[in-house]
Amino acid sequence: MSQRGSLCVVGLGPGTSGLLTGQAQAALHGADVVIGYEGYFSWVADLVQEKECVALPLTQEVARAELAVARALAGQAVSVISSGDAGVYGMASLVLEVLERQPNQAALPDVVVIPGVSAVNACAALLGAPIAHDFAVLSLSDLLTPWAVIEKRLAAAAEADFVLVLLNPRSARRQAQFMRACELIAQYRAAATPVGLVRNAYRPDQSVTITTVGTLPVAQVDMLTTVIIGNSQTRCFQSRLITPRGYL
Repeated sequence: MSQRGSLCVVGLGPGTSGLLTGQAQAALHGADVVIGYEGYFSWVADLVQEKECVALPLTQEVARAELAVARALAGQAVSVISSGDAGVYGMASLVLEVLERQPNQAALPDVVVIPGVSAVNACAALLGAPIAHDFAVLSLSDLLTPWAVIEKRLAAAAEADFVLVLLNPRSARRQAQFMRACELIAQYRAAATPVGLVRNAYRPDQSVTITTVGTLPVAQVDMLTTVIIGNSQTRCFQSRLITPRGYL
């Protein structure tokens, strides 16, 4: 155990071992304790079976970050696991904020944020090349961001003709937001604009659907779905989406 301690915030990717980076594997191998949401441990069970694993449920993100910092300050090698990329709607920013609040900045542990394959990359790859040009990523969950702010950002990105990647689009208790998002997008995109729906990318029950703005099957969209809406140049090619960069 290092006297100073260390803290790695590890992006696990979408959950399949084939998309877990070598750097992430090395961090888990070198950890004394692994901390994360309970659902993620099954993804890396073979790598953490000899480790102390602390699993906390959803909504306990702050508790996870605070525990990780406390353990690292006590001299342990700590890995905090996060789905996708830890810096994209993940645990990295929260862990850094907790470190920022520590009174003795000179005694902070060494910190490394280890990138992973985000849902954006994973879903785009399954669809072909929809984000090959400028794109914007927005979460439609208003648990941490007011809906008025989300709607303003969405309208601006749609008007600017960005390819749009929508995360956390629709849940059983939160359906009006996605309907409003579709209304906004329809103001700036032709009905024939291609849309890709990817659910559970690279997991056993993966599904990939290509549709359009005008025929988007809203009922198929849930919290496990990533919605990628093309811009004015995006087109379909052999069940794939292409957003050209303009080389030709």
